[in-house]
Amino acid sequence: MTALSPDSGRVQDAPSSSFVYRRLPRPLWPYAQLARWDRPIGWQLLLWPCWWSVALAAVAAKTADPGRVLWHLVLFFVGSVAMRGAGCTYNDLVDQEIDMAVARTRSRPLPSGRVSRSSAKIFLVLQALVGLAVLLQFNGFSIVLCLASLAVVAVYPFAKRVTDWPQLVLGLAFSWGALMGWSAAFGALAVAPVLLYLAAVVWTIGYDTIYAYQDREDDALVGVRSTARRFGDRPGPWLVGLYGLAGLLLAAALVAAGAGLSAYLGLAVASVLLAYQILVLDIHDPRACLALFRMNNTVGLVIFLGLIADLLV
Repeated sequence: MTALSPDSGRVQDAPSSSFVYRRLPRPLWPYAQLARWDRPIGWQLLLWPCWWSVALAAVAAKTADPGRVLWHLVLFFVGSVAMRGAGCTYNDLVDQEIDMAVARTRSRPLPSGRVSRSSAKIFLVLQALVGLAVLLQFNGFSIVLCLASLAVVAVYPFAKRVTDWPQLVLGLAFSWGALMGWSAAFGALAVAPVLLYLAAVVWTIGYDTIYAYQDREDDALVGVRSTARRFGDRPGPWLVGLYGLAGLLLAAALVAAGAGLSAYLGLAVASVLLAYQILVLDIHDPRACLALFRMNNTVGLVIFLGLIADLLV
């Protein structure tokens, strides 16, 4: 990865073509970087379980109101961007010293000194307030359900210090939307969204393991633990198990919701994409790992389109 000059105003692992650098005034760049607006893959991966759940609930309801479904999709979009940004800001506050020791992250706003901790905390609160405004649009059950996830979110930045499986903790937090979309529609949970949640958790462990291989050497130096370090040089069997289990759980969720052929076709295409990731993975090539990680946005999209096609048909 090409090194950036200290006064470039950009972070080492951010795409140079991001709208952040083309549209926003330079003084806002560090805050956009804290929220990861320059890297949309994070909120996209957070959004897909939400949208899967909304669509799965609509499929199960058979007579879902299209306007209500669309409104829920919009709410989850706004909420995913806001809460992913808040989560990243919180994570950077907790991990500031670690980020200073890792080559890929030391150019981020906090370790580089371009944003003070007090300013980052204020920005965190503002993003959380946007998320709260979105949450209050849902029913009471969904509000309580979402608040329950905050305990997992709060623990996640510390997991890498105490367990080889921080990706599991990330999955538990990042996949919560798989429960929320259903609860927003029905005001309760059922077997289908629970299976969907478990599938999303396992999927997250898989793709974030691929992401973590970019930092494996630096993580070993600073004592950060991860599934990439746990799996070592042979992640293939682990990924087969993780992605395979995710596919089985997704299929079970479709069965529980009474989904039709289009949903299963979407899952089949997504499964091929997951298998491709395992086949071509080169853990010694950080750029390739990042590209395969980002491919999971397409995986999420394909599954969602399959559900929408089933709803329309």
